[in-house]
Amino acid sequence: MQLIESILAEAAGLAELRRDIHAHPELCFEEVRTADLVAQKLESWGIEVHRGLGRTGLVGVIRNGSSPRGIGLRADMDALPVTEHNHFPHASRHPGKMHACGHDGHTAMLLAAAQHLAKTRNFDGSVYLVFQPAEEGGGGAREMMRDGLFERFPMEAIFGAHNWPGLPVGSIAVKTGPCFASSNEFKIVLNGKGCHGAMPHMGTDPVPAACQMVQAFQTILTRNMRPIDTGVISVTMIHTGEATNVIPESVVMEGTVRTFSTAVLDLIERRMRQIAQATAEAFELECEFSFDRNYPPTVNHDAETAFLRQVAAEVLGPQGVREFDATMGAEDFSYFLQEKPGCYFVIGNGDGAHRHGGHGLGPCTLHNPSYDFNDELIPIGASLWVRVAERWLQMPR
Repeated sequence: MQLIESILAEAAGLAELRRDIHAHPELCFEEVRTADLVAQKLESWGIEVHRGLGRTGLVGVIRNGSSPRGIGLRADMDALPVTEHNHFPHASRHPGKMHACGHDGHTAMLLAAAQHLAKTRNFDGSVYLVFQPAEEGGGGAREMMRDGLFERFPMEAIFGAHNWPGLPVGSIAVKTGPCFASSNEFKIVLNGKGCHGAMPHMGTDPVPAACQMVQAFQTILTRNMRPIDTGVISVTMIHTGEATNVIPESVVMEGTVRTFSTAVLDLIERRMRQIAQATAEAFELECEFSFDRNYPPTVNHDAETAFLRQVAAEVLGPQGVREFDATMGAEDFSYFLQEKPGCYFVIGNGDGAHRHGGHGLGPCTLHNPSYDFNDELIPIGASLWVRVAERWLQMPR
């Protein structure tokens, strides 16, 4: 690997900063302390800071030369509503809040890159450091855009990364086109008439209808969609009844839908609504159907993905660049990619061997209460960010 020596020299200090952030997790749109810490570090390095985008987000601006060109690099800052099971010194000090997805590490990687870029300024143009709030369900990327992110900071492209447990340290994985799915939620309420469990003919039972819907929804995937398309429909909650001898008056079903394309999502929503309403009518029930579209699919742009592969091979060696298997997980970097060219990739967090004494039981996987970010990634990710920025602004346009 061709890591930057000055970043390696500062790695221990950035790891301590990362652990400080880990110990003080903040949920979406609550990242006040984290944003203050980031702003203080950026300003101490002479970097221009703009606060208040997406409420708690901020952008650092490093300029050099006279070129109007610009590139964006993004890190997310928020934690999850998870109670940490680790007991090492930097474990969460706030019960019910935890950096279980590594956003503390993403922030540290971008800060390490910012420190080097501010010192060397080996580029002509502007590097925009996007520290984003509320990735975990709050749509912080969308909110930063609503506050004028791309109008105020005219970047040509934007790049983002996420740590990936199981992928070896010193490697990245990336995919052209769709790489993360859209995230959507539905809720169906079936209203009938409750009665004694021994006299079902006296009521209108919503439970059999709900059971039929759960099964029928899967036929959308197998009989309405093209076999080469991808989608997931999961009914994850069914709430009904209070006693074993009472047929309930209503059933509430909720769940999630994941797709890689808007066209497939349109089809699924339309057919789910038709199936729910027609089944309810057949069982003489009233049906309330709602479908909420959350994060769109994350779709990498061809040229920017090819560029990222090239730079990553330069930093990590060709063996360090792998093909990413698309996941049905979702990522709100997707909002950025709908407006700007760019690329989102994953960086190897290793197999969990970096966890020493004090970690909890269970694997070191994302959204797990025993997870911890691998600090070995900080100089790797930071070196990659520096080279991405420098090479992009050096390219002829």
